[in-house]
Amino acid sequence: MRSSAITRQLDALGRVVVPIEMRRNLNIGNRDYVEIYSEEDRIIIKKAGESCVFCGSEDNILRFKDRCICGECLAQLKQ
Repeated sequence: MRSSAITRQLDALGRVVVPIEMRRNLNIGNRDYVEIYSEEDRIIIKKAGESCVFCGSEDNILRFKDRCICGECLAQLKQ
């Protein structure tokens, strides 16, 4: 079910701006990562889950300088 629809035009490089109202409603901030994928005839953009930059784990995530790292990778870096 669609909650709202807003029409936007792609620019010459294929970019589109996600309206601020939608970003606020979905808690997507500046420099957050989003996943972009297709399903049948749709392009889907959703906020990416935070995952470790090294192993991709989504468990025990810590943020450091705008990046995510899991506790296990952090422990390995300390060695």
